[in-house]
Amino acid sequence: MRVRGRDGRRDLVIAANRVVDVLGEDAEILGPISVEELDGRHYERPFDDVPLDDESQIASAWRVVVADFVTVEDGSGLVHLAPAFGEIDREVGLAAGLPVINPVGPDAAFTSAVPAHAGVGVKDADPAIIERLRVSGRLESSVAHEHSYPHCWRCSTPLIYWAKPTWFARTSAYREDMLRENAQIAWHPEHIREGRFGDWLENNVDWALSRDRFWGTPIPVWRCTDCGKDTCIGSLAELTESAGVDLLALDPHRPAVDGVEILCDSCGGTARRVESVLDAWFDSGSMPFAQLHYPFENQDAFETRFPADFICEGIDQTRGWFYTLLAINTMAFGRAPYKNVVCLALVVDKDGQKMSKSKGNVIDPWSVLDTRGADALRWNMFSAGSPWTQKRVFVEGIDETTNRFILTLWNTLSFFVTYANLDGWSPSPEQKASAHVLDRWVRSRLHHTIKDVTDALEGFDALRGAQALDRFVDDLSNWYVRRSRPRFWKESDQSAHATLYECLDTVALLLAPFTPFISDSIHQRLRSTTRSVHLNDWPQVDNAALDPELEAEMEIARSVVSLGLAARNDARLKVRQPLARAIVLLPDARRPSDPIVGEIADALNIKDLETVATLDGLLDYSVHPNFRTLGPKAGGLMPALKAYLATADAQVVRSALEESGVYVVSIEGTEIHLNADDVEVRAASHEKFALAQEGGIAVALDTTLNDELRSEGISRDLVRALNDLRKEVGLEIADRIHLSLSAVGLAAEAISTHQETIAGEVLATRVSIEEGIEPGSEGWHLLSLEGGEVSARVEVVEP
Repeated sequence: MRVRGRDGRRDLVIAANRVVDVLGEDAEILGPISVEELDGRHYERPFDDVPLDDESQIASAWRVVVADFVTVEDGSGLVHLAPAFGEIDREVGLAAGLPVINPVGPDAAFTSAVPAHAGVGVKDADPAIIERLRVSGRLESSVAHEHSYPHCWRCSTPLIYWAKPTWFARTSAYREDMLRENAQIAWHPEHIREGRFGDWLENNVDWALSRDRFWGTPIPVWRCTDCGKDTCIGSLAELTESAGVDLLALDPHRPAVDGVEILCDSCGGTARRVESVLDAWFDSGSMPFAQLHYPFENQDAFETRFPADFICEGIDQTRGWFYTLLAINTMAFGRAPYKNVVCLALVVDKDGQKMSKSKGNVIDPWSVLDTRGADALRWNMFSAGSPWTQKRVFVEGIDETTNRFILTLWNTLSFFVTYANLDGWSPSPEQKASAHVLDRWVRSRLHHTIKDVTDALEGFDALRGAQALDRFVDDLSNWYVRRSRPRFWKESDQSAHATLYECLDTVALLLAPFTPFISDSIHQRLRSTTRSVHLNDWPQVDNAALDPELEAEMEIARSVVSLGLAARNDARLKVRQPLARAIVLLPDARRPSDPIVGEIADALNIKDLETVATLDGLLDYSVHPNFRTLGPKAGGLMPALKAYLATADAQVVRSALEESGVYVVSIEGTEIHLNADDVEVRAASHEKFALAQEGGIAVALDTTLNDELRSEGISRDLVRALNDLRKEVGLEIADRIHLSLSAVGLAAEAISTHQETIAGEVLATRVSIEEGIEPGSEGWHLLSLEGGEVSARVEVVEP
């Protein structure tokens, strides 16, 4: 739109919807002017300070061009275009054939090309430039405008874009080749291939290679000072030949190489190296062949190693190392230099915030390594989320994963070493496979874990491998060792020793890539060797050991035990108290095998296990009305309906709703149709049962106790108290004792009945029953049990 300027002396061109904001409501509009009329028109520049280097460029300079990046959200609808000082400006200027005028030096100050402001920083010169415009009568208005602007990330100094002559690699000519190679790369996560990296390749632009640095890999081009011919030198041998002096020992970096001159093979003049050095990313991208001095030597080694199996770096390297490697090697060899890429996400604090010294949320890695150890940090990194999701790293999280996994594993190792030493056990190649159900199960889990970890690592999925190990160590410690304790404690079972040894030894091998130091320690301790775990072969799956049916059956058994323990807890019944029976509902109503039943019964401390197809005989049902939905249906009959439901046969109501979805009731001659939204059928266990259920499995414990069960419970409680006493008085695990006991009432009866069992559990070679011992007598310890008080005295039996 043409409008009259404020002073009335000149006309202005402003975007139609910006007139009022720029000149106010009183602006005088002269008429429209189209974009087509403006496009290509020349204008008079505000300053004539900077002449063009080439007078022939005048025809293309100082004219209006059209571009879609100009908005009418603010300003006047027209913007200043400076091809030397902006990426978009440069692109538009090149497309329009505009000359590049640059009167600014590398110090961001005006050069002598602008005498009025020479030596003044471009931002510092703003007030003086505005004043020159005002004095010349060219300034319509001057307002402060807030907008986003680039600043140095270190010191927050304002930055400028600054055009300069640059060497480029024409990567855009290899765009399709790089896209082809990228399609063959296995990315982790997979979406990077077509997403972040694929988009980057699709929009590939030529690579600006040159940098102005005092040291670096030189651009190997010598330019003749006479005829301007460029000569590219490919090796020190070639440079030696061209310079006529031996330069084979020359440091091939700037500035050492800058003093070398060669003869121009075109005119015989002197050629000197161009000043620029290569972008450091060019060195990184050349790594696959440069590290081997290929192609001058090590050809076989290069062919063997190229392409690499995998590369691992941060997600930001899709614009960095991942790209430069692909670009250089595709241009040089027509192939991608790697087969697999693992992208790592950023490490953030516990709240998901980027770590920053200014925020005070930075974790000092050296402090973590000193106080927690490298393996604790490594395991947290591997197990607490996939590598390509943001990693929240904080000390409490490291401690949590350490306690859950590393300490659990270490305690299991300590348990094994303790009992292996006590029994004088050592591994033997003649050891036969055990038939014990726990041994068969844990070996199946072990070899299943070998397969899972191997598959995960070969698929570059460290998290899945760590999770498989985490599950196995939990199975080993919290089920196998817990269920097998009597086999180590009382029986010195050779099969138990051999099985636990195999598990720990194999776990050390599987853990080696995750926690190398702990793995080494476990391995060397188990094998009594100084040889590193990392010098061993990777474990192989023994298919004969795999028993998926047994694993599935044991998983159900563990669920049954977990529910049974929950039921005990709800009923406030300690596990030491034996119960007569447990009634179990399983999804397929199939009774587990006898060995599995034995493990369940022992873990729950029950005498018998029954399986049923339904819980109907164990539950009491009641019907409860939903007044919100029943109110509109029953109306004034609601009180009578409520009374009816309170006495209705809940089983009948439940069956009707399950079979047809409707239960019909007649109230005072009126039929009311009830559905599942109208009533809630609640189930509660019988008073004599403690019930827990989840996921199609239910366990009901018969809580009825007779004298025999109570007596056994007291004896078990006494065993617990006596073993605590052993620790209290400082006995070693293997110490045998003479045990003297004195009690009355139920406790005395329990001791008499279960004396032999008690002796075996506390390693007593002899048990003496004393009478009339006063509580607190010298040498005696008073133990408080649920069945009464017991006085006990222990004496170590000398070997």
